[in-house]
Amino acid sequence: MEIAALILAAGKGTRMKSEIVKVMHPLAGKPMVAYPVAVAKMVGASRIALVVGHQAERVQEYFNRDETISIVLQEEQLGTGHAVACAAEFLAGCDGDLLILCGDTPLITGETLRSLVATHNLHGAAITLLTARLPDPFGYGRVIKGSDGRILRIVEEKDATPVEREIDEINSGIYCVKAAFLREAVTRIGNDNVQQEYYLTDIIGLADEAGLACYSCAVTDPAEVMGVNDRVQMAAAGAVLRGRINEALMLSGVTIIDPATTYIEQGSVIGRDTVIFPNAVIGGGTVIGEGCVIAPSVTITNCRLGDRVQIKAGSVLEESVIHNDVAVGPMAHLRPGTVLKEQVKIGNFVETKKAVIGEGSKASHLTYLGDCFIGKDVNIGCGTITCNYDGKKKHVTIIEDGVFVGSDVQLVAPVTVGKNSLIAAGTTVTTDIPPDSLALSRTPQVNKEGWVKNKRGSGH
Repeated sequence: MEIAALILAAGKGTRMKSEIVKVMHPLAGKPMVAYPVAVAKMVGASRIALVVGHQAERVQEYFNRDETISIVLQEEQLGTGHAVACAAEFLAGCDGDLLILCGDTPLITGETLRSLVATHNLHGAAITLLTARLPDPFGYGRVIKGSDGRILRIVEEKDATPVEREIDEINSGIYCVKAAFLREAVTRIGNDNVQQEYYLTDIIGLADEAGLACYSCAVTDPAEVMGVNDRVQMAAAGAVLRGRINEALMLSGVTIIDPATTYIEQGSVIGRDTVIFPNAVIGGGTVIGEGCVIAPSVTITNCRLGDRVQIKAGSVLEESVIHNDVAVGPMAHLRPGTVLKEQVKIGNFVETKKAVIGEGSKASHLTYLGDCFIGKDVNIGCGTITCNYDGKKKHVTIIEDGVFVGSDVQLVAPVTVGKNSLIAAGTTVTTDIPPDSLALSRTPQVNKEGWVKNKRGSGH
């Protein structure tokens, strides 16, 4: 039977104290709302609707390439029941069961949702509610059950009696509901309560009045249903997500020296026998091969690393491709567009940008290589720079195979250096160098003997 999902994500999140709507705040590299969407897909939801309000265009832009997702606008936020009612057109096309999730509950897992659906099907229920037991349930709606274990109603904190507030089983806000029942029930939800809002929880009482069964499915780990309402809770949720990511990687064969200080974003792929040291930050869909070493305080964003790559301490890599057996750093900066072929060495305080560097070449220290194509087995001496910008345009430097570039060389682009040439230290290259040539441009050295002694002797 078809499963669809409705994700409630219209709230502004005023407690975040942010210009960004709450559900679009990033957690482990993805917006908060992306997590319930992903889990809904994991359990087989073929159609998903997001009910959005504040900054709807921001949410829509993020999901605009996903044809399985519909956007429903809740212009005025009048409660969760009203949010579902706004999705009437979406609900009209739903058969079978519907999952209702919260856009600010990012820790829910596929395993838990599958258990919820299984319980729902086992009892043939109209509604099955995911619940949790909390030692301090303050602020949550309490689950009121009959003697047979069926749920009779949900009472919100502000509407609960002192006796009801003693109940520790709470409503998570996550449901599995028969779509046909929901379509009719949301039209009968009222707002006769302290908040004067249309509570989705009222569908429990409506189902009970109609003699329909409502059951609960208790979550094993209450953290899964933790809502994020402020930045303190967001940090706590982020820590849980990172812990899951790191645990999965370690179980797959990756060594993480100190998981508590290692930040790896959702979607990163890391091969077995790779070792990651503390304070590494890896994200943006990065893929790392097998047998690599990521040293302390390295940041890698949206890169592809081959096997046996060494990234040494303090290096920063962005949108770069690194082939097998490459060494980078320490303290190197690979900017977008960098491609390092096999066995390249990039040393300390080397910066690259839109640089393609051929197999076996090396730039060991204190160098800038931008907008350049460098061949195989090229040596770039200390202090070398490609002068790629003339104030208006960027220009390209080409260094062919086997070239030796001495220290403190400036290559003023556009310029081509032919194969097996040698550029002497201190040279400024402004014209092309033919293959097998020596390029040398230096101001002749002048020694004025005794100049310093005479200067001091004059009293100055």
